[in-house]
Amino acid sequence: MQPSEPAGPSEPASPVNPAGPGPVNPAGPGPTESGGPTGATSVRIVLCDDHAVVRAGLRALLGSAPGIEVVGEADTGAEAVALAAKLAPEVVLMDLQLGDGTDGVEATRRITAASGGAVHVLVLTTYDTDADITRAIEAGATGYLLKAERPEELFTAIHSAAAGRTALSAPVAHRVMARMRSPRPTLTGRERDILGQLARGLTNRDIAKALFLSEATVKTHLGRIYDKLGVDTRAGAVAVAKEQRLLS
Repeated sequence: MQPSEPAGPSEPASPVNPAGPGPVNPAGPGPTESGGPTGATSVRIVLCDDHAVVRAGLRALLGSAPGIEVVGEADTGAEAVALAAKLAPEVVLMDLQLGDGTDGVEATRRITAASGGAVHVLVLTTYDTDADITRAIEAGATGYLLKAERPEELFTAIHSAAAGRTALSAPVAHRVMARMRSPRPTLTGRERDILGQLARGLTNRDIAKALFLSEATVKTHLGRIYDKLGVDTRAGAVAVAKEQRLLS
């Protein structure tokens, strides 16, 4: 009988994976971009608000949310448009009132048009008038949220917007539904005339001259028009009139 060969040094056994076959990574699971499950990626956000304190608060709040990454900040509409083109975020969190220059609605229109809808705009504002909501949605906003919402609602809305799903605050959704259910306002012939002149950008004095009326009469008609359309500004009246096709 041939003598057996001496046994060589044994190789260390691989750690056992209690979850099933396959080697275990001794260093633990690999890191992910969002800090969440392996393979998950963060929703990249650009903030647009003309108040530095508000932006700082939003950045701190969103920094605590898993799966959300703020990649840029803008304090004007024009800057938001430029950053959206440069950084290609999934979502731009957009305020409506941005001081002088390009407002949030126009910035929304430019961003959605330039990106072909790849960049979603989620409006975050304190304004919830019918005119503001209508203008933002017509400009291409994916969602419309009020700043009074809870942080969890904001986080959910951001992820919904990134996926292209509509996100509306409950009061905004209520106004939209009520608007859809209500009949179109009935304007008199004179009110339509004045609204048409208003859409041309004429002042009360110019409207009075064009229609051979007194300025007081024009103001009275404008008050009735505002009440019927549910607005309180000239721009709001024109926006609602266009939406409901009240202008010939």
